[in-house]
Amino acid sequence: MIIQDLVLLAGERRLAIKHWSIAPAEHWAILGHSGSGKSLLGAWFNGELIAQAGECCGAPERVALVSLEQQQALLERELAEDDSDFSDQFDPGHSVAELLLRVNHEPAQRQAVIEQCDLSGLLARGFKLLSTGETRRVMLALALLRQPQLLVLDEPFAGLDLAHQQQLLDLLASLAQQCQLMLISSRDEELPAAISHVAVLDDQALSQQLSIEQWREHPERRLLEQQAERQSFAIVEGLRQQCQSPPSGPLFSIRDGQVAYAGETLFESLTWSIEAGQHWQIRGPNGCGKSTLLNLIFGDHPQCYSNQIEVLGYSRGSGESIWEIKRQIGMVSSSLHLQYRVNCSALEVVLSGLYDSIGIYQQVSELERQQAKLWLELFGLTELANCGFKSLSYGQQRLLLIARALVKGPALLLLDEPCQGLDFLQRRLVLNALERVAKYQLSHLVYVTHHQQDALPSIHHFIDFVDGKIQISRSLGSEFG
Repeated sequence: MIIQDLVLLAGERRLAIKHWSIAPAEHWAILGHSGSGKSLLGAWFNGELIAQAGECCGAPERVALVSLEQQQALLERELAEDDSDFSDQFDPGHSVAELLLRVNHEPAQRQAVIEQCDLSGLLARGFKLLSTGETRRVMLALALLRQPQLLVLDEPFAGLDLAHQQQLLDLLASLAQQCQLMLISSRDEELPAAISHVAVLDDQALSQQLSIEQWREHPERRLLEQQAERQSFAIVEGLRQQCQSPPSGPLFSIRDGQVAYAGETLFESLTWSIEAGQHWQIRGPNGCGKSTLLNLIFGDHPQCYSNQIEVLGYSRGSGESIWEIKRQIGMVSSSLHLQYRVNCSALEVVLSGLYDSIGIYQQVSELERQQAKLWLELFGLTELANCGFKSLSYGQQRLLLIARALVKGPALLLLDEPCQGLDFLQRRLVLNALERVAKYQLSHLVYVTHHQQDALPSIHHFIDFVDGKIQISRSLGSEFG
């Protein structure tokens, strides 16, 4: 495949490729900053984007793409078709089995893919009810059912627990013998052994084409780490000036808590509290209840009112002011990312964190506007201030949502896979900043990640979901499970 003088445009994003030759036996990783054009390239390969200029010779006929944008788009379609408001029953959306059947009617092929993606236990589940990792496995299955000659995976391990990360690595080793792989990634340490070459996108263009060995020794990786270290200091100083003092007593407590759906218990008998000075990591496989627990704390789960819960000095269901609680909590999650469907400006996204709203619906003060501009500057997003949220890359959107969570200096910070979709620099920046937030007690973290490289050394308290049971533990040093 030979790509010549290619120009791709989508909203504020652009990508230009002067010349790129891809041999059939090569498997490529696409690396670059958020907004550099990685996702544009994936969408173009998949036929979702028409080039403004250029040509491509020798492109494969069958291409399949798995991306965070596609995942979000399917969830939005399922939500748009939700008819719960017109009936007295909850609409779970199309089941996994129905979605697979839409793509491929051959039973033997579907069964093979179901086993490859570990979907046997999810076939009857509605797509809207799946966890982020479970959703990701469904998206991979839909791609494989198209029997691609070129498989493009945008952030292939996003949301997958440790067991399914290893399963995907094993699967990619097998797929590399059957089709060509192209992995768009911000995590070069997770690239499978089959990857032979790296394309680096910079300044909205293809800037470098390297062998994987050349990339491993590239000095740019160390320079990015040093840059992230400097920026993270500035973020911590910004938070130090705005952090709120938590109330006396536990920040959160739940007594004999449980969550159940349609007679199926997700977890039960949970008695747990977050004391002043503690930071927690929640660990466990996809679908075990980690995100549900965060939503119980935040108050966005309906069963938070059927449990004995206290948050920041307030008892749930006692006539408490929801705003009084939420103004002290910052939240980052895939579900929040999905809910943020309004196309307000990047500046308004950060401002909305001061009001815990999706978009801005009231007059803001000049002081608040300057406060939001400061957080855009701290995250290196100032030039995007007036850009529409929906026009930005997934990684840029995610970084804005992190700034939105921090802008009010929350006493409690709930982080559900915050680094999902971030590029190398952004991820190091966020992780460095979160580590300092924990170390200097600028907020209290409740943190979910499936990536060992993202563990924070200053988190010493853990909740583990193991075989349907919950274990609470403390360590003297950092560890990852």
